[in-house]
Parts: sequence; structure tokens; C-alpha cells
Amino acid sequence: MKKMLPFIIILILIASCKSYNTTQTINNENEYSLVESDTVSISSDETDYEIIIIEPGFNAWLLGTARPEGYYSQDWLESRNAILVQEWNIRNMQPMQFNPDLYQLRIDYDTRTDYGYEVNYKLYNYFVYFQLTYKQRLGPFLPRI
Repeated sequence: MKKMLPFIIILILIASCKSYNTTQTINNENEYSLVESDTVSISSDETDYEIIIIEPGFNAWLLGTARPEGYYSQDWLESRNAILVQEWNIRNMQPMQFNPDLYQLRIDYDTRTDYGYEVNYKLYNYFVYFQLTYKQRLGPFLPRI
């Protein structure tokens, strides 16, 4: 029996070290849930303006990488957004020169309108995310985090 004990222990160890060949599958049946997690709705309680961004990875990037709310002043964000929106719209209107898949929609941003801090904060951070992800440069300055 003493000679059998090491054999049983080795057998148990071998059985417990068995590799399992499981293939992970992604279930796309509920596409709404996939889109829901990648959708950021930007709205301001103070104003009636809303922006909806559907971009894979942006929400996680915003929560984990972007500077926290309050880091930038609203005036600074508004001045940057004015430049970035202008460049975005120029590229939107030139689909032969710029990738039309990247600049699909025109952004209607009026510099005389107060959109509130949250709208400006998330719009600016979307531009930073967009530039870093798609290796684009909007405006005269490099995107920074």
C-alpha cells in the first residue's frame, strides 16, 4: 500500500493538470447590448443639447485614460472644440481627400452657444480618442491626454 500511495498521488496530479480545450465564442445575438456598452450619450442638465457617440472603446477610454472632469476649464474646452469641430467639418465636406468612413457626419457646433461643461468635456475627449485611435491630426496641436 505504501508503494501504491505515490502512484495514486501522481495520477491525481496528472488528472488535475489536464488542459481543457475550450473555445470561447462571442454571442452576437444581442447586438443591442454590444452597441449599448459602446454608446456614450452626452447631455447637459442645464441645457437642451445632447450628443450621442457610438464608438467601440470610447467609454472605457474615457473612464480609464482621459483626464478627469474639472481638469480643463470650460473656456479652454470651448476654444479647442471650436478648432477641432471646424477641422472635422472641413474633412467631412471633402470625402475624396479624407476617409469618408471616419468623417461621416457633420458636427453642428456654434461657438456662441453655451453647451455646458459636460458636453464640451466629452466632445473634446472624443476628439482626443479619435485622433489617437485612427492616427489623425485635427488642428495645429498634437492630441494630449
